Parts: sequence; C-alpha cells; structure tokens
Amino acid sequence: MYLTCPQCHSNHVTKNGFNRLKKQLYKCQDCGRQFVLHPAKGQVSQETRELIDRLLLEKISLAGIARAVKVSEAWLQTT
Repeated sequence: MYLTCPQCHSNHVTKNGFNRLKKQLYKCQDCGRQFVLHPAKGQVSQETRELIDRLLLEKISLAGIARAVKVSEAWLQTT
C-alpha cells in the first residue's frame, strides 16, 4: 500500500507512533506533515456547543472542557 502526504503528495511517508485515540500516525519525510489515514471528523452537535458555553461561563479551563466533551483545545480556541 502506497501512502501519500495530503499536503505535498509525496510518497516518502513513514509511521510515526499513535495518537491518543490509538490511530496510526504517519509523517511525511519531505514536508514534515504528520497525519492519520482516516481522520474522525465529526460535527459538534448544538447540544455539545451549548454545554461548552455553560462550562465556559463556569470558568472551567479550556483543557478541562476539551477533555470533558472530547474536542480539541485548538477547536475550542477557534470557535
């Protein structure tokens, strides 16, 4: 199976450990991009967004909210 980098489309890709969801990570040797083959992109429901808003009002840390509702801190910062 030939893997290609989603950023530069190079074939120089090696395994690079696992993410916290136990999915295999790959790294492009040409551009340095790290990626998984089939990322689990799910939409965050309106109910979850409302929960996040309530937790923010309670002054819970972003890291704590991210862990509780299973979203990334980066996603919280851009929302």
